[in-house]
Amino acid sequence: MSATIKHVTISGVEIPVIFEQENSLPTFNMQLVFKNSGYIQDKTKPGLANISAKLLNEGTKELGSVKFAQKLENRAISLSASNGFETFVIELASLKSEYTTGLKLLKDLLASPNYDKNVLDKIKTTQMGVLKRKENDYDYVAKNNLKKLIFKDTALENPSSGTIESIANIKVKDIKAFLDNALTLNNLIVVAGGEITFEELEKQIKKLLTNLPKGKNEELETISITSKAQVKEEIKETEQAYIYFASPFFMTSQDQHTYLAKVASFILGGSGFGSRLMEEIRVKRGLAYSAYGYISVNKSHTYFTGYLQTKLESAKEAQELVQELVNEFVKKGVTQKELDSAKKFLLGSEPLRTETLSQRLNRAFTYYYRGLGANFAELELKKIEKVELEELNNFIKSHQEIEQLSFSIVRK
Repeated sequence: MSATIKHVTISGVEIPVIFEQENSLPTFNMQLVFKNSGYIQDKTKPGLANISAKLLNEGTKELGSVKFAQKLENRAISLSASNGFETFVIELASLKSEYTTGLKLLKDLLASPNYDKNVLDKIKTTQMGVLKRKENDYDYVAKNNLKKLIFKDTALENPSSGTIESIANIKVKDIKAFLDNALTLNNLIVVAGGEITFEELEKQIKKLLTNLPKGKNEELETISITSKAQVKEEIKETEQAYIYFASPFFMTSQDQHTYLAKVASFILGGSGFGSRLMEEIRVKRGLAYSAYGYISVNKSHTYFTGYLQTKLESAKEAQELVQELVNEFVKKGVTQKELDSAKKFLLGSEPLRTETLSQRLNRAFTYYYRGLGANFAELELKKIEKVELEELNNFIKSHQEIEQLSFSIVRK
């Protein structure tokens, strides 16, 4: 990986810049990633980060939505805002020949978002329409019900897209307060690359960001999943049952054994065909078209989760089978054949994960953000290559908390 970590100082704040020069194509790509600024900051207004991103996509106050979009389109420039749980991201992509124009438009957008009530009303109407339609998306319903169970009284309890009620109550002043708090120098990590030198990029970044406030450097909240196994069922007019499940997995993103979690997750349910869940639930018993389960490791939270769909009459059997398979996985571990297959795939597919500039930059960002070394991938692969069966099975047996499964089921 050739992406490097550099720094640019603006207003006394040292901003990390993850950078890779790529001269094979005349392109430019940059992401402004604001930490601790995703929907973890929605507080009492679920959907606020999501609506704030949508408002930024409506251009500047001066040009308005249409004219701003036309300026981007005329130069084949892509400029968009989005949010995750922990981060808020503004991404700019263009040909190298147009990147200064793109940066100028981005600077205008940061200085004067389209804080117009009519624009917000349009966004809210569209979003509420989407949410209304999702009431009949039973995967969405089951997934959100599960989050309410396992993340009760935390920022993860609510859907990132909000609810019809919460969206209706969001005002322009709420979005302005959110963006003022989120888009700050102390929150910022810049991820950039393309046909550009770092010296040139540094000059452009300083011009672009000079008017951003410093803000506060706040620690990211750590979120725990409930350890109490629970079941929530919701009755709908559906032709099949939707089953989502999750349990605690006590690990941090900086844990020295994440490589073992990666292998265990792959074998249990993350690999599709050949995984334990898919093999037992679909292939041997024909209870579902697909079944997945994986360990999700994030900076703020880590847990095991999965899902499947099955016939209405098979819902109870499928639920019990998932529990049985997880219990057996913890008790007996994996076989040498499963370990060998997992190692072969994980080691063999590695080159596919760093083929493009975007992949390399995103990986470098992830490692930096989680406090891991730039050569983490290389070290992890070496550890995976050397994993012994006893080592992996001892690791799996040490995580009995994974058996405390909570289920969210939508059925008729």
